[in-house]
Amino acid sequence: MVTIAVDAMGGDNAPKAEVEGAVRAVKSLAVEVILVGKEDVVRKELSAYDDWRSLPIRIHHASEVITMEESAAKAMRSKKDSSIRVASRLVREGIAQGVVSAGNTGAAMATAKMVQGMVPGVERPALASVFPTLKGTPAVMVDVGANVDSTPVMLAQFAVMGEIYSRVIFHTQRPKVGILSIGEEEQKGNELTRAATPLLKKLPLDFIGNVEGRDVYTGIVDVIVCDGFIGNVALKVSEGLVEVITSMLKESLNATITRQMGYLLSRTAFVDFKKRLDYSEYGGAPLLGVKGVCIICHGRSNANAIKNAIRVAREFAIAGVNARIEEELRHSALGSAAAAE
Repeated sequence: MVTIAVDAMGGDNAPKAEVEGAVRAVKSLAVEVILVGKEDVVRKELSAYDDWRSLPIRIHHASEVITMEESAAKAMRSKKDSSIRVASRLVREGIAQGVVSAGNTGAAMATAKMVQGMVPGVERPALASVFPTLKGTPAVMVDVGANVDSTPVMLAQFAVMGEIYSRVIFHTQRPKVGILSIGEEEQKGNELTRAATPLLKKLPLDFIGNVEGRDVYTGIVDVIVCDGFIGNVALKVSEGLVEVITSMLKESLNATITRQMGYLLSRTAFVDFKKRLDYSEYGGAPLLGVKGVCIICHGRSNANAIKNAIRVAREFAIAGVNARIEEELRHSALGSAAAAE
């Protein structure tokens, strides 16, 4: 039985979304959940479920909460008993195999790096996010916000970690890997992308070179590598665009569909469309490169997102993703290259 620690106090909808997501997860997956947070608050939320005592759920008390507005560095120093820190400590001690948090992203990343530690050979951890494509296959983008500034070696390590993620979690046979740039030609891009290209060419990956922003959704590439600044902008633009398109499409359907059958057919298509773009279906973004498993969710994650984040954390733990990352970095000599820098 895989055990996942959930930061029950972190998200905008905490602890309701975290508790409901945990209940859904343990009822549909072979997983145990430890809800970490203020015990009286979490227990009160759990009491809404009559059968919760018979479920593989337990509570671990943490007296402090890091809010979204707090400085990650300051909160790390001052709040030693925060829910995210206690959850990460459970992973470090082997009590849990992974942690899920929808709380302060900076605090979650810094805590995982400091408390859980880094996979040997990894210079910096990276956030991986999933984008839907026209082919129906997911595209993984690494990094989407963990590192504003990156080195060529870091981009090469992101490629290795993202490729493993795509293979293990989404069962992509041989993922195609590309660098996000301003043109397909190799000479285009900035100093970072041009310097990273020779490193990626030497790796045992299906590296296809530069890809442009529009290629994120076409499905021609499975893993997109970039620094965290560019990746986070791409992620936030995408989230905003999805909300706009969904809202506009819903308004158009309501304004133009009058006949009942036509409305029902269009409504079904709309629900299917919305589900394909729904971030909650993918759970959260794994922080690749830290020991154990760390899944960071959107601050406004609902119960479905938390449930799916627990599912992804469980899959990561079972698949031994960290061991694969360590092994492949060692064989590629990227770990020694990072040390040389």
